Amino acid sequence: MSSGERYDSAQGRSGSQSYLEDRKPYCSRLEKEDSTDFKKLYEQILAENEKLKAQLHDTNMELTDLKLQLEKTTQRQERFADRSLLEMEKRERRALERRISEMEEELKMLPDLKADNQRLKDENGALIRVISKLSK
Repeated sequence: MSSGERYDSAQGRSGSQSYLEDRKPYCSRLEKEDSTDFKKLYEQILAENEKLKAQLHDTNMELTDLKLQLEKTTQRQERFADRSLLEMEKRERRALERRISEMEEELKMLPDLKADNQRLKDENGALIRVISKLSK
């Protein structure tokens, strides 16, 4: 199909008009063909722009959904981390309470240990005196 026939079919003209048009100077035909091509290109670009705008809108909506999901997941993880941290703090607290309890028991035994230590010192002193008397 020639470019003249394409123009004719786009404009809905008959064959006789095409013949007359073929007789017009080449420049005027080229000008009309170019304007038709530009018009088609413009319409294609507009259609493509609309398509891209729709895709952009869909992508933005998907991005918004993903951000919301990310925020929810982050909040869930923070709550889980808070629970884990709370559980860890409870375990540490129990361990510290056990350690305190053990130290309190040791403190209760301290007077007995001091008394035993003093008794052993006294016995040691007595034994030293006995050994020194025997060695004289």
